[in-house]
Amino acid sequence: MKLSVVIVNYNVKHYVEQCLNSVMRAVDGMESEIFVVDNHSRDGSVDYLRTRFPQVNIIDSLHNQGFSRANNIAIRQSRGEYVLLLNPDTFVGETVLKECVRFMDEHVNAGGVGVRMLKVDGNSAMESRRGLPSPATAFYKMCGLCSMFPRHPRFGKYYMSGLSWDEAARIDVVSGAFFMLRRKAVEQVGLLDEDFFMYGEDIDLSCRLLKGGFENWYLPVKILHYKGESTQKSSFRYVHVFYDAMLIFLRKHYGHFGWWLSLPIKLAVYMKAAVTLVKMQAEKVRKSLGFTSRRRVEEPKFMFLGSRQMLDECRELAAKHGLQALGFEEASQLTRPQGHHGLLLPENKGQQVNMVYDVHAYQYADILEIFSANPAPDVRLATYDTQTGVMITMDEIYV
Repeated sequence: MKLSVVIVNYNVKHYVEQCLNSVMRAVDGMESEIFVVDNHSRDGSVDYLRTRFPQVNIIDSLHNQGFSRANNIAIRQSRGEYVLLLNPDTFVGETVLKECVRFMDEHVNAGGVGVRMLKVDGNSAMESRRGLPSPATAFYKMCGLCSMFPRHPRFGKYYMSGLSWDEAARIDVVSGAFFMLRRKAVEQVGLLDEDFFMYGEDIDLSCRLLKGGFENWYLPVKILHYKGESTQKSSFRYVHVFYDAMLIFLRKHYGHFGWWLSLPIKLAVYMKAAVTLVKMQAEKVRKSLGFTSRRRVEEPKFMFLGSRQMLDECRELAAKHGLQALGFEEASQLTRPQGHHGLLLPENKGQQVNMVYDVHAYQYADILEIFSANPAPDVRLATYDTQTGVMITMDEIYV
């Protein structure tokens, strides 16, 4: 078995469905297996996915195991020479997995491989390459020096921004959103640390791979990461779990440092968490008292590109949900390889436009290339699948 793909799901069945569809294309012709570990979802994910993907190994957990433990359950059952940890709120280009596997075949000391993750506006996600958050690096990040001097070899090390986006490079930390692992490396350094319920486990594993004598690499192949649709980042629980993960990592890997160095970092973490909680509580109180913004929130507009079948179905979907449609363009990779670029659109004055692509008229890789070629903050990637009848945007699922 060459590759095992592991996806952890929690109440995001439609994102998982799209992720699986892209993975199925990407592993075509490769000896592979796919696992979905469901962390006790309440949206009917298990039955929904089992019906549609009988070839996928779906593990139905009776309670929320957390990200690390759920991944470990599948890793222990898997048989692949390589194991890919993949977030549910992603989709991959058709050649991405084969290129990553080929790279690891050719670089026998590569323990972990990450990729160029794109945001929905086509810009590259900074989390695609990161440095180890040593006390000094964490301090530069939290005090703002990292954002002020992003390419500085010391101040900007957290995101390793001096590296080219278009060339393979050795990095410190591989993102858990797409983390391809060599099984022999995992057997040597150990599985994900289950002390990390969510967040931080990828940094910890990356650190242990480096300490074990392996290399971590960034490859300039592209995936989309909706970034956060599988988590609830506005909750107090998120703040607790996120900042607690930072403290666990510091204690585990830098606990031997003197108090004079570690104490300021710990205080900064507590301060950052406290400020975040205060802001969240203030916003909650403000809304409860009725002090909501009087500024009218503009609904996003939609532009549809795809086959005639897709356009007919999306007309009905737009009418059903009262969506503002800018237009319906019959298009495919063959007839309009530039996608939405060059279309005459009305001035949106900063308003969000969702460009909805037919994932059968365009390959996932085509869509990623189109958006990354000319990113625009107000133009966001969305997809429609004529086989599922589901439209996916960063903010909503339309069925």
